[in-house]
Amino acid sequence: MRAPVAGLVLMGKARQMSKRHAVIIAMGLFASASALAQTETTGQAGPKTNTSPNTSPAASSGTVPAAANPAHAPAPKAAAAPASTAESRSAAALALTHEPTYDAATAQRIKDAALSYSDIAVRGGWPTIPADAKFALGVQGANDNLLRKRLILTSDLAAEKASGPFDQDLADGVKRFQARHGLAPTGTMTPRTIAAMNVTVQKRIRQLEASLERLENTNFSFGQRYVVVNIPAAFAEAVENDVVVRRYRVIVGKTEKPSPTLTAQITGVVLNPTWTVPSSIAKTEISAHMRKDPTYLSRMHMEVLDAHDNPIDPHSVDWSGAHTPNFTVRQQNGTFNALGAVKIDMPNSYSVYMHDTNQRNLFSDDYRFDSHGCSRVDNVRDLAAWLLKDQPKWSRAAIDTEIATGQHLEIPMARKVPVAWIYLTAWMTKDQTIQFRNDVYNQDEQLLEATAEEAAFFSNAGSHPLTAHMAQ
Repeated sequence: MRAPVAGLVLMGKARQMSKRHAVIIAMGLFASASALAQTETTGQAGPKTNTSPNTSPAASSGTVPAAANPAHAPAPKAAAAPASTAESRSAAALALTHEPTYDAATAQRIKDAALSYSDIAVRGGWPTIPADAKFALGVQGANDNLLRKRLILTSDLAAEKASGPFDQDLADGVKRFQARHGLAPTGTMTPRTIAAMNVTVQKRIRQLEASLERLENTNFSFGQRYVVVNIPAAFAEAVENDVVVRRYRVIVGKTEKPSPTLTAQITGVVLNPTWTVPSSIAKTEISAHMRKDPTYLSRMHMEVLDAHDNPIDPHSVDWSGAHTPNFTVRQQNGTFNALGAVKIDMPNSYSVYMHDTNQRNLFSDDYRFDSHGCSRVDNVRDLAAWLLKDQPKWSRAAIDTEIATGQHLEIPMARKVPVAWIYLTAWMTKDQTIQFRNDVYNQDEQLLEATAEEAAFFSNAGSHPLTAHMAQ
């Protein structure tokens, strides 16, 4: 197994050795052989993961200022009942923290987090909690002290709380850990909580490595106002003056149809949009429906158009799905429309965008990876009002009134707003909270393997007379 922090070096461009790499090389050399030999486990929380961010400042061992140490901060509170409306869900998400997931200093903070976790690795990592361990509030258990040690190592529990039965302090430490890992902060040691605790420090460092590599290859102009969608967390943030002022649950791409990472500009808001069905969906899903039910298009308020937007008789179309469609399927605007009442235009090479949905019940789910690549936004009308705040005419009330007319309307932005869709499975916010999420698309290891191969190539090129110039 390669050194977890030295892996950061492999991710760098071998031909552009910098001070950062020199520091990380030293970090890698410092890592002990015993720590690096630990066996990696894959006990990540399962797909039904609550991916909410949190406010509890929980940084890694030995590097956190006392004021930011989560062991001395109130534990996150679990909601008494699931949020039932778009407004209450977004308000609850915003109340958790106003710290942005992504800002100009995120990359540097990820490096700091990697240093902290490398220190834990040098000291042997954290203990494994038995999968069948039993914990109950107020009851002395055989593994209580083991759990305390695990939480102390990541500063989820104060160091002076190293022994004792499962009391409220320990439950609060579990809540902090759960919140940092996208789990509902209940304080109960669920199987998914134990699985997340048993992910090795080496794997957590690799998540930090992969997240850092992605950010260092992202060119994004933040601006005073910007929007970020972190795909693994399934949340969108509206950031203004370096503070999150809106946060929304989002539904992003399925594992087989992942949402892309990108940077773009939001150029306009469309009310009561029509939906032009992507040709890939028309070829597979629409064609399959039409073969089973020739009335499907009419029932779904869809029409078939030629290259000049002229209507075509659906019965004259080849719905075998064997060929790429030479027609366009478009769904009329209305309550039945797949895009819902709002679409946010953000031109990009992937032809994806942010929008409403006519299946808003899906936002209540913890597992929100169910789209074809676009990002469905909970309480999207609120986001639209924030985007259009420079245009007083378009208040939230005005937006609601216009939607109620049922008329299609495109509103250009007075000032474009930058937007970034990012893929961070590990990051640290300004309050020193280190966050982790599941690698839902299994992209972390693929990225690290690719960058390791690239580093090896340029390392070998440097010693070969025909390719030495490539490593300069």
